[in-house]
Formats: sequence, C-alpha cells, structure tokens
Amino acid sequence: MSVELVTTDGIFALDGGEWEVTNNIWLVGDDREVVVFDAAHDAATITAAVNGRRVRAIVLTHGHNDHINAAVPLRDAVDAPIVLHDADRMLWDVVWPDAQPDRSLVPGDVVRVAGHELGVLHTPGHSPGCCCFHDAGSGVVLSGDTLFCGGPGATGRSYSDEPTILRSIRDVLLALPDHTVVHTGHGDSTTIGAERAGVEARAAELGV
Repeated sequence: MSVELVTTDGIFALDGGEWEVTNNIWLVGDDREVVVFDAAHDAATITAAVNGRRVRAIVLTHGHNDHINAAVPLRDAVDAPIVLHDADRMLWDVVWPDAQPDRSLVPGDVVRVAGHELGVLHTPGHSPGCCCFHDAGSGVVLSGDTLFCGGPGATGRSYSDEPTILRSIRDVLLALPDHTVVHTGHGDSTTIGAERAGVEARAAELGV
C-alpha cells in the first residue's frame, strides 16, 4: 500500500478569524485505486495527483473548512463519494449549504482500498466528528488534526475541547504501537511513541 502526500495552501476560517494554512492531503492505495483523505483548497491539484486512478472515496477527517472546501468539486472531478462523520455536519453546512456528503463515517467500520483495511477511529476534541484511520498491516495512522508532530491538535475554538482531545488521543491513539507512523493533517509526520510522553504529561496536568 502506498501513502502519497499532496499539499495545498489556503485559508482556515472559524469564529470570525482567518489563518493561512498548508494542508496535507493523503492518497492511500496503489497504482490502480486510491482513497483521498481530506479535500483541501484545490481540487485540480488533488485530481492531478490521482492521475486517472479510481477514487474509491473522499474521506474527510473532520469538517473544518480547510479540510472540506475542495470536496464537492473533487467529487465532480473523480466521481467518488464524500464520507464524513455526522457530528461535523454543522461545519460542513457552513461551507456547502446546498450539497451533502454521500455517506457517514461510522466508528468501527473500515475504509477498504488496494487490499488494505483502515479502521475508523472516532477521536473527538478538535471537532466533535474528528476521525483517524488506522492500517494495522502497514503500521500507519492518518490522524487529521487530532494529533500532530508536537502534540494534540488545536482547541479553544467553537466545538473543540482540550480534555476531550486528550482523552481521545490517550484512549484511542496511544493504544496503538509506538512504532505506528502518524500522518497528520498539517506539518510533518511523527510516531505514536514520539508523542506519547507529551500527551500523557498534559493529560496528567489537566487531571484527564
């Protein structure tokens, strides 16, 4: 199974603020088919990276605008269903009030591509519907904005909560082996082992 990185630049907007960001989009699959994880800013760039392969799904790690603002044009370009956890529909509706995702992410389900199965892990905190995707066979987890190189994703804005994200990471992601590679929604990749001590220390500090 290959994991390919595409990056795009744009604006993250929430609570009246705007920030310039670079987003990671991950194409998981092989030379025949892929799943696209997140659809940020520029559908044409993502479509070019797909390079004619079958797209089995456009899977959104969460509903913040910078992860979904290319989803509908990408769907039109590659003819693939958009999949999002129902708890983030209020965020989706801000960006795409006249369109809908095609399917709902369900914790415990799997995303299948190229003979691999990525388990759907519900990890709320950065937003209520945040999900991560674990391929045990490859030792990889796609973390979206739940866990970064350097610690948990941001909280402090609408629909986010630091104790909740710490519980999600501690109880769900830190249950994975330390060697598991974490491919993030922004910035560099990391491993579960590299992030373990920092997350546990912050959880202890907050009494989580």
